[in-house]
Amino acid sequence: MYQNFGLFIAGKWQHGDQTVPVRSPATEMPLGEVAAASTSDTQRAIEAAALALPQLREMGGFARADALHRIADEMNARADEAARMISTETGKPLAQSGREWVLSVDQFRWYAEEARRIYGRVVESRVPGGRFEITKEAVGIVGAFTAWNFPASLPARKIAPALAAGCPVVLRPSSQTPGVAVVMVDCIRAGWLPDGAVNLVVGSTADTYGPIMADPRVRKVSLTGSTRVGQQMIRDAADTVKKVSMELGGNAPCIIFDDADLGAALDVCVPSKFGNAGQVCVTPDRFFVHDSLHDEFVTEFTKRAAALTLGDGLEDATEMGPLINAGRMTEVDAIVQDAIAAGAKLETGGKRAAGFNAGHFYEPTVLSNVTDDMRVFAEENFGPIAAISRFSDDDEALTRANASTMGLSAYAFTQSPERARRAVATLKSGMVGINSFALAASEAPFGGTNYSGLGREGGTEGIEDYLDTKLSQIVF
Repeated sequence: MYQNFGLFIAGKWQHGDQTVPVRSPATEMPLGEVAAASTSDTQRAIEAAALALPQLREMGGFARADALHRIADEMNARADEAARMISTETGKPLAQSGREWVLSVDQFRWYAEEARRIYGRVVESRVPGGRFEITKEAVGIVGAFTAWNFPASLPARKIAPALAAGCPVVLRPSSQTPGVAVVMVDCIRAGWLPDGAVNLVVGSTADTYGPIMADPRVRKVSLTGSTRVGQQMIRDAADTVKKVSMELGGNAPCIIFDDADLGAALDVCVPSKFGNAGQVCVTPDRFFVHDSLHDEFVTEFTKRAAALTLGDGLEDATEMGPLINAGRMTEVDAIVQDAIAAGAKLETGGKRAAGFNAGHFYEPTVLSNVTDDMRVFAEENFGPIAAISRFSDDDEALTRANASTMGLSAYAFTQSPERARRAVATLKSGMVGINSFALAASEAPFGGTNYSGLGREGGTEGIEDYLDTKLSQIVF
């Protein structure tokens, strides 16, 4: 499909002078080449967005809501195509890809309704006969940068609230998974929005990121990516004082208290850890298990991890797909070998999966006897590695869980309401799951604290970063 689409600028699919190759992580074979933007292409996309901005504002919230519902209808109609594209480009199992697309559609549904509810307020003035009016209006052009691991839901979390608020978007998705963004943007055409309301550019940092960050007409940027990239974006945004929101890395702790329902915990911990081959920012990385449950937890976790079926995400039997590329494979293996050399016990996995002639398949890996100073605990491993350590009392577990610069998500398993409330209050994280990993929903604010990001995506909070607050004093 790459040859039939390409760049989307000013309401039209266009081909550029450059291309970017796309490869399957499961077969390592070429999938095709997608048109790559030049600097002038990105500048044209920004110009198209600038022309669309007053038209989007004039549409009003109710008309924008109707447009978002039309987009969601089209996305529903193309769900099978989209899910296959997600699995083809990322390697994740088709069932996971289908759920991701459903969640992406739901973002457009949710923000369609939020578009109707961009409220201001009236405040009585101290000036006789006067009043203050507080109104909300679109911040302006939005630059949206997304990662490859959730190539549908990440763009949806940015495009849907931006359009609901009346902001045109220049989307720059990962060049490793451009086809998913292509499908979504093609669906957006069904919204009958002004030309330039959504623009798509794929390409190098110099040709895409550079012009977007330098242009003062781009008033907000939103990133899903690494903490290192986020730090650089904050520095670059300062030159033109852009509004910034970002969801960055995580290193999520998962505490298994002594009163946890062990079977129920394992039922969700194993699939959550190895979903998308562990390439998920909110996945549990650091397992703290109470002494009384530790040995049984390790034994059963290892058994279930070793039984997972690896393969191409397009195959029905696949439970875990490949890592995205060879570089990620090398990095994951280095983290595992570092832990083993430092004294961790390898329970299962720990190497490239046998039986595959191609593809970046790494075995589901379980490490026990892990200490806090090991790299596997100190860093986000972003791979199929479950690192397990034991603890003896609640204070110890909570203190160690908080010993990270990251603060995206955290989890705990307990049957005690009091313990649950204490964990929620104590864990330094933007999101906390108790007996659950289900944190991503269109109606709920998603995001982190500390080095894990700024702002929120989802919920009523998610639209706020796309709005400016205006105060007016009216006296008669």
